[in-house]
Amino acid sequence: MSSNPARHPMADRFRGYLPVVVDVETAGFNANTDALLELAAVTLTMDEEGYLVIDQSFEAQIEPFEGANLEASALEFTGIDPWSPDREAEPEVVALERIFKPIRKAIKAHDCKRAILVGHNANFDHSFLCRATDRADIKRNPFHPFSTFDTATLAGLAYGHTVLAKTCEIAGIPFDNKQAHSALYDTTKTAELFCQIVNQWKELGGWDLVLATREES
Repeated sequence: MSSNPARHPMADRFRGYLPVVVDVETAGFNANTDALLELAAVTLTMDEEGYLVIDQSFEAQIEPFEGANLEASALEFTGIDPWSPDREAEPEVVALERIFKPIRKAIKAHDCKRAILVGHNANFDHSFLCRATDRADIKRNPFHPFSTFDTATLAGLAYGHTVLAKTCEIAGIPFDNKQAHSALYDTTKTAELFCQIVNQWKELGGWDLVLATREES
């Protein structure tokens, strides 16, 4: 583990970055023009034995930004009615600041320098998150501006499959297709998958073996 007992062990696991799992539900595929409708984030922590576990979860229903494009096919796919009062949706800036605040606290608590987004096909989530942050004129985006961890890629390596539901099935992680395409549900399952892959690599001696070799040299 960490050679400095004063530092949280997470600080040494991913080069000072805290993995935060993110999923978005949107009204299309274009981050520049299409509405961001749901955002969920799950922070991770590390137990005393060096295994990743889920820490906290956050979610927001978001109002379409002014002039946003709403693709009918995307809304039909997600089942989201952007104008339903039951959503209790917030403006982008309110939702982002509310979720970014505890993420910044988690970064500090884990002695990390920044968050790194973990997502299933992470570039999609990262692009919508960053574009919304720009629209909201938020200066302190806690996430790395371009680096991500993609669980679709990791799942292809670990389990030979890239679809989230199928990969969870292969990995022995329960997955309810009826709850899929809810940002919080998909984020939680992605977090479970990421933790399992990273922890299995640890059990194979990957991370600890690398650290031991580095410390001996």
